[in-house]
Amino acid sequence: MDTIDCVVIGAGVVGLACARALAAAGREVLVLEREPTFGTGVSSRNSEVIHAGLYYAPGSLKARLCVEGRELLYAFCDERAIAHARCGKLIVAARAEQADALRQIRARAEANGVADLRELDRAAVAALEPALDVRAALLSPSTGIVDSHALMLALLGDAQRDGAMVAFGSPVLGGYPVADGMVLQVGGESEIELHARWVINASGLDAVALGHRIRGPAAADLPRAWFARGVYFTLSGKAPFSRLIYPIPEPGGLGVHLTLDLGGQAKFGPDVEWIDSPAYDVDLQRAPRFYAAIRSWWPALEDGRLVPGYAGVRPKIAGPGMPEADFRIDGPSRHGVRGLIHLFGIESPGLTAAMAIGRHVAGIVLDGE
Repeated sequence: MDTIDCVVIGAGVVGLACARALAAAGREVLVLEREPTFGTGVSSRNSEVIHAGLYYAPGSLKARLCVEGRELLYAFCDERAIAHARCGKLIVAARAEQADALRQIRARAEANGVADLRELDRAAVAALEPALDVRAALLSPSTGIVDSHALMLALLGDAQRDGAMVAFGSPVLGGYPVADGMVLQVGGESEIELHARWVINASGLDAVALGHRIRGPAAADLPRAWFARGVYFTLSGKAPFSRLIYPIPEPGGLGVHLTLDLGGQAKFGPDVEWIDSPAYDVDLQRAPRFYAAIRSWWPALEDGRLVPGYAGVRPKIAGPGMPEADFRIDGPSRHGVRGLIHLFGIESPGLTAAMAIGRHVAGIVLDGE
């Protein structure tokens, strides 16, 4: 049986960031990915937004790793000429009674170390974005967008430069702990067993299910997996906005918001639909709700301009009506299994936080927790 120092399961942006950080620290790394290429799951079905760190509970992993990861990400993109834009965003109060929610967002952001927000009244908003019709807004200048595929390609390139290996078409079927790590059962063209001193479960939507397939005491402390589908509609024609536009957050997500890609194409979404298992169909019946939501702050949106786009699924560990859950990065200090790290509930701001998550995971490994 072959022995590998560190196995990372999942070649999405978070798994690749973990592999990069571990390889840079001199560890032997193998990435196992069941799909034929990297980043086909959550990492390729999101808004590609670099979040500033506004919404998350102060002191939480989401707050800390988002703010840290944002700075790491911007620096990495500048260094590697990865396409990105620090375009900024407006969080808008469409009605007067939402003004208090803006103040709460600002207070939480400042508690997280985000000190560059600006409060704008109706006139100031209109001066920046004349097509908006809202009572007030917060301007977040450190919010941006990034080419997520180019980012993942750069993370993968760095990891391979430092010796990491990647095996595509290699699903992890199960595993069990041994005295000096884990044994993994890996499928593909032929099923094999692989001994790893450290296993990092960064498999996104499959993370909880994989946790159940890895036998041992850690299975008793697994969260429940919840799946929230979000649909996107694209805008036909040119958008009259130069910044991202976000409404007040709603339960389960940040509301139907407008984001721009690096070519200037606008898209709206995601909404929130709780589903039993990951599915990516786009229901055209959802379009009227999108029009209604968008017209609360862009009343001039004409009929017929929303075109079905794509859907993504958030890997949540808290369901409808429950408080939002923090990231869970479960190492041996939590579950008692040497050599095993689970990454649960790595939804938004996972893309922004990816490099900070990678640094955090590498720290657990290097400390020999």
